[in-house]
Amino acid sequence: MAAPDRLLLASSNAGKLAEFQAIAVENSIRVPKLEFLANFSSLPEFEENAPTIGENAAGKAAYYSRFANAPVLADDSGLVVPALGGAPGVRSARYAGPNASDADRIQKLLGEMRGKTGENRAAAFVCVLAVAEKGRVTAVVSDCVEGRLLEEPRGSGGFGYDPVFFVAEAGKSFAELSRDEKNRLSHRGKAFRRLLAAIGAK
Repeated sequence: MAAPDRLLLASSNAGKLAEFQAIAVENSIRVPKLEFLANFSSLPEFEENAPTIGENAAGKAAYYSRFANAPVLADDSGLVVPALGGAPGVRSARYAGPNASDADRIQKLLGEMRGKTGENRAAAFVCVLAVAEKGRVTAVVSDCVEGRLLEEPRGSGGFGYDPVFFVAEAGKSFAELSRDEKNRLSHRGKAFRRLLAAIGAK
């Protein structure tokens, strides 16, 4: 598969775009030019109501690629906790309700985990990335990072569930990692490197 000249990110999250760009630079990979999909915030919103993270990512990429003149990159990710039957999972962003803050979601998660110890606090962050062009999905990749849930938040960086997700390899929560550390270890970093290989970036 020949690498495209451009990839349009179906997001308005500047931090996410910067993260993808940094991952490529740190790995000395010459990637397609990464840009935001023009007028993303004014387009009709894609409803992420599929039952799996992968279906959400692929559906989002296919949907927004219909508004683009270059391949579109979309992602979806979630925190999977086996002791909670896989929750929050595909509903990670909506776990505590549609208007909840990161702090609200963390508080609900820690409440659900109360009394659980040892292996019952195991968790994994999962990321799926998809590329589509003119409504057709051309690549889907996924990766994950395993860790465990802390009993209280640690660190001031990151977002979402990062302050309570502890990675043994680093000896830190995701919210305590430097940008370089997180890009190396994170589910999104791993998935993006896998995607670049899949689309032929060198």
